Amino acid sequence: MDEVSKSAWCRTKGIYPADLIAWQQSATKSLAEPKEVGATPKQAKQDRSRIKDLERELRRKESALAECAALLVLSKKVGAIFRKGEDE
Repeated sequence: MDEVSKSAWCRTKGIYPADLIAWQQSATKSLAEPKEVGATPKQAKQDRSRIKDLERELRRKESALAECAALLVLSKKVGAIFRKGEDE
């Protein structure tokens, strides 16, 4: 594509010619590099195991936090009840 038609195309699409050049360079660079190999089955299994452990730990911490919040609310209610009785 010549410069005039490239500039016209960029204007219609709402992009800058510099962005087009940067995208082209990025694409050619990524195509020139060797492709990364996906995770091996062993690695995928380890990842799933790690995720499962982290989810289990998160559930445990969430339940501990909920229990702590419930105890805090309960202690405030008990304190309010006994303070109300002392005023009389």
